[in-house]
Amino acid sequence: MTDHGPVQPIWTCAGCSLPWPCPTRRRQLLAEYDGAPVSLSLYMASHLVSATQDMGWAPAGPLHRRFLGWLP
Repeated sequence: MTDHGPVQPIWTCAGCSLPWPCPTRRRQLLAEYDGAPVSLSLYMASHLVSATQDMGWAPAGPLHRRFLGWLP
């Protein structure tokens, strides 16, 4: 289990207080989902939907980049 999970509804990292997913969690996720990029994309897309509901004030473009834009 990671210490870098999301703190909802503000979507900051529990481990380092950066916007979630933080760089550490991104590295962890890439390692966890190695060889399964579609599964990682679906996992992160589900978090994007939740974050969009929690942060309705946030512009869609930056949220998309934050949750999906870093994926290979």
